[in-house]
Amino acid sequence: MRRTLELAANAFPLWVLAACTLALFRPAWFTWFRGEAIVVGLAVIMLGMGITLSVADFARVATRPGTVAAGFVAQFAIMPTAGWLVATLCDLETPFAVGLMLVACCPGGTASNVVTYIARADVALSVLMTTCTTLGAVVLTPLLTKLLAGRLVEVDAWGLFFSTLQVVVLPVAAGVAINRFLPGVVRAVLPVAPLVSVLTIALVCASIIGQNAAAVLESGPRLVGAVVLLHGLGFGVGYLFARLFGYDRTVARTISIEVGMQNSGLGVVLAQKHFPAEPLTAVPCAISSVIHSVIGSLLAGWWRARP
Repeated sequence: MRRTLELAANAFPLWVLAACTLALFRPAWFTWFRGEAIVVGLAVIMLGMGITLSVADFARVATRPGTVAAGFVAQFAIMPTAGWLVATLCDLETPFAVGLMLVACCPGGTASNVVTYIARADVALSVLMTTCTTLGAVVLTPLLTKLLAGRLVEVDAWGLFFSTLQVVVLPVAAGVAINRFLPGVVRAVLPVAPLVSVLTIALVCASIIGQNAAAVLESGPRLVGAVVLLHGLGFGVGYLFARLFGYDRTVARTISIEVGMQNSGLGVVLAQKHFPAEPLTAVPCAISSVIHSVIGSLLAGWWRARP
């Protein structure tokens, strides 16, 4: 049973791709999941991440400060820069440009830990980096979004800050507390938590695609191309960045995956909550979840065959 659950969770790109494709042609199957339900869904995902962490995991950051710092800098330097560059070069419509920059300013996604495992890279480092960038996002995601997208639309940096605090830090902190004080609950929940997270992300993204199906179909190729380019730059430049600073291939693969895969669910929630006048802002975030999952999985399969 545990093996079946693990295989189902590892197939997350297929779940997300299938759900989003169906949502384009059968929106009603997914659009019932919207509004506060999406916020709650992301909180459940972050809680699932939190229960896999202990206080000792945070202490381990001190044992690898340079490597974790390199990954942290790569995450918040490469992706936001790439987001601005791609949105400008592709001349995206304002909502799509803002959404692309927003997801580029988000932290690494929890799915990166699964992809790192498949790629036979450094899973412990991936978890540390995801944790650190997630916590750093409370300040940096609003700040960078304001800096990059503020010239296109009004960006409420303080509102983004408090929303990120609510849907990221509080659930993760609750998860760490459960890990510490209720180990029996953790043992019971842990086998199903990854699959629940994957299915929730698929539902969130399919809902956004379904709500904006006409716009996605109309501007599909250019928008999808922009998102592919964004994540392609994240994976590629992330790897080169690590190698340039002298890290071995295992660490370089880990940093590449961490930089290339974003917390797209957070982007969706922030877009819906803080850009309600521009519902299309959430669309690049939803497409991002599909694209980075597919690229990450293909890359992991390629690297797994080349230890």
